[in-house]
Amino acid sequence: MSNTKTIQSALISVFDKTGLDPIVKQLNSQNVIIYSTGGTEDFIKNLGIPVVPVEDVTSYPSILGGRVKTLHPKIFGGILNRQDNPSDVEQMRAYEIPQIDLVIVDLYPFEKTVASGASEADIIEKIDIGGISLIRAAAKNFKDTVIVSSVNEYNYLLDLISTQNGATTLEQRKLLATKAFHVSSHYDSAIFNYFNSDETYYKQSIANGQILRYGENPHQKGYFFGDFDQMFTKVHGKELSYNNLLDVDAAVNLILEFKHNDPTFAILKHNNPCGLATRSTMKQAYLDALAGDPTSAFGGVLIANGTIDTETALEINQLFCEVVIAPSYDEKAVEILQEKKNRIILIQNEVELPQKQVRTCLNGLLIQDKNAVTDNKEGLKTVTTKEPTNQEIEDLLFASKICKNTKSNTIVFAKNGQLIAAGTGQTSRVDALKQAIEKANSFNFNLNGAVMASDAFFPFPDCVEIAHLAGITAVIQPGGSIKDELSIAYCNENNLAMVFTGTRHFKH
Repeated sequence: MSNTKTIQSALISVFDKTGLDPIVKQLNSQNVIIYSTGGTEDFIKNLGIPVVPVEDVTSYPSILGGRVKTLHPKIFGGILNRQDNPSDVEQMRAYEIPQIDLVIVDLYPFEKTVASGASEADIIEKIDIGGISLIRAAAKNFKDTVIVSSVNEYNYLLDLISTQNGATTLEQRKLLATKAFHVSSHYDSAIFNYFNSDETYYKQSIANGQILRYGENPHQKGYFFGDFDQMFTKVHGKELSYNNLLDVDAAVNLILEFKHNDPTFAILKHNNPCGLATRSTMKQAYLDALAGDPTSAFGGVLIANGTIDTETALEINQLFCEVVIAPSYDEKAVEILQEKKNRIILIQNEVELPQKQVRTCLNGLLIQDKNAVTDNKEGLKTVTTKEPTNQEIEDLLFASKICKNTKSNTIVFAKNGQLIAAGTGQTSRVDALKQAIEKANSFNFNLNGAVMASDAFFPFPDCVEIAHLAGITAVIQPGGSIKDELSIAYCNENNLAMVFTGTRHFKH
């Protein structure tokens, strides 16, 4: 038997009728028998096109408030029969089951109903039974049946039946079946996640996938699954790469810590902040962020917590950077930044970020709650004789926010609302500290009066000693080492202030 099948009959039953009319008209022009139910049946009749009610096939009306309409052997037999199987052919004849070559069906909008805050009773009624059964049946029998399970496939179907005179190939039917199983599995995952309260079960389905140019390196394939357009409005520039997306993610999480601060600007490279400053104007915030490490800023990702104005854009335009992100821009600022054709300009939208973090590990996944703790003044415990000054407290909390968003082991120096230097991703905390001192010195920063933040406790007093000799006057750290008293004693002997937060901020 030929792999090409010509559509002679169709069952159409959809919740969303957008874009359905040209398909119905094309099927009618090809003399296809159309079966339908309820509102879709009325829709087709209003187009002046003949339609056979499903009730005429099953001899049963829609019952139980519409919960049961198509669940009947004469419908599912017409979809599931194997046309090359003599037994199936005989049973179709004996039970007078009509052949159904095409099924167009969608599902009740379960996710939208949940998102709307509807009552549980309304949500339950949006769990589709007949539709999901029709999709699975038609997709299973793709050798003989065409399944269209989403309005997203309407244009593809219309093109097929228009250019191929109602015929489809096995390859085309299998492609539509694959998409149908994607629809059904995504739908079932959404329902499961609505009901599930057992955190040892994990199901995630993301409908939107994007093929990237490559992965972390050119020899690796890369993909992004998510709704990028919900988070950002892309104003200008080339397509974002895998590495761009990682940097953008790090930038968004970092600037979130400063959302309600005065104008704040951050520069990131390889997922780590290399410059950050809070100032009275965005221009000055940018300039002081850039001064933190102008070398690393080359080719970096830039992000602001407020509007990028014309003056700031003029300064940014002198730097080669991959991505610029802000919640808004002056019109002239956009024109200036667009002068570099590949520079990516993004407007960040207000979107709630996931509260779980997921990464591959061994032959499975690691899942954890997002680190949602931001150290604040009320949570600080002064453990030294000397109290930090008000300015030092501001700088300690400023440094802590940066430390939280920097790869471990990390040490961060800050002074007067500016990132002075950071030691990043070192295997030893002492090495991270020495790296930070070296970097600060290389850019001619005076560390006298600066503060230090550590993402984890100091097991020995060597770090506070080295920091003190470099000019540091106040320290913020989680505390919790069995040898905390050694570090506290050194601070007391040398007139340093130190506060504990009680919260570690490892980031790997």
